[in-house]
Amino acid sequence: MHDEQRSPRAAPRVPPGAGVTFVMPVLNERDYLRRAVESVLAQELDVPSELVLALAPSTDGTDELAAELAAADDRIVLVRNPAAHIPVGLNIAIRAGSHPTIVRVDAHSELEPAYTRRAMETLDRVGAANVGGVMRADGRSPFQRAVARAYNSPMGLGGGAYHGGTREGEAESAYLGVMRRAVLDEVGLFDETVRRGEDWELNLRIRRAGYRVWFDPSLSVTYWPRESWPRLARQFFATGRWRGELVRRYGRGNSLRFFAPPLLVLAIAAAVIVGVLQLTGIAAGGWGLAASVVYLPLIAYVVLVVATALGRGGGTGWRDRLWTAAVLPTMHLAWGSGFVVGVVRGAHDTVDTSRLRDRNTPLP
Repeated sequence: MHDEQRSPRAAPRVPPGAGVTFVMPVLNERDYLRRAVESVLAQELDVPSELVLALAPSTDGTDELAAELAAADDRIVLVRNPAAHIPVGLNIAIRAGSHPTIVRVDAHSELEPAYTRRAMETLDRVGAANVGGVMRADGRSPFQRAVARAYNSPMGLGGGAYHGGTREGEAESAYLGVMRRAVLDEVGLFDETVRRGEDWELNLRIRRAGYRVWFDPSLSVTYWPRESWPRLARQFFATGRWRGELVRRYGRGNSLRFFAPPLLVLAIAAAVIVGVLQLTGIAAGGWGLAASVVYLPLIAYVVLVVATALGRGGGTGWRDRLWTAAVLPTMHLAWGSGFVVGVVRGAHDTVDTSRLRDRNTPLP
């Protein structure tokens, strides 16, 4: 029997009136940081709270904006994350915090005002160690809106609970998450060797320690995706490569849905090989005809992409629908190819370079 299949342990409750520590790793987020911070400071709480910003070396004026925000509100605490890696920054922020409930937030996210209060009520009600809700992606530009539609579609990211689930219950992982500090200390905080997928890996250890990870669809977080095609592809390649690394480490501890994009990549590779053999006459006759079966999964995939782009989730205008049809394969193929590389070679020091500002990109 796997550890996570044991009867769940109730996470420690916190004393009445105990405060909340929000932790946010930040790198080159000048365009998003203010609204993210304001959404944290506007949380409807009747207990003390603090927001710890773990500042990586930014080049776009993020540090100056963070200092301005901290000077205006003494609930904001600034700490340095010279390594720039997300799990390292999260751990630095958690250790700098002083309250028994930890809320992970992202500079690309905005919390609804009642988010934390409701999550804390759910923690108490079900005895969970970590509670998360729905990621509701949104966009400001046509491209970003197309990415958001892909995020919000089951076709985009595989239909995980926090991408639109409606049924409350135990979950494999949690988006961002509202967590008990005592449990984090027990299982060892975030694994700083995992550059992407660090939340899934942490939640795996929480579940293996016998605690519940809980999905509550009444909780909602707005997420702003990457705003350019190259950044989106780099983000998904890095994420896919780290998922491949996590498969190397944990095998079938990973959900089956993570294997769909790499299977698509392998299907395309098989179709290319068969196509070359058919064109050169090496695969001819009955054998060549039989080999044509490799095209069927790709035809089905194209039909699904077109149906998603033309459906309600694809937007209202033809430009929106075209962008959606282009974004979906970008996400799947970048993630899938990264996964294959990660399984074969490991992730090593792969980082998400989409978080870095291109040198030739002017500041807005």
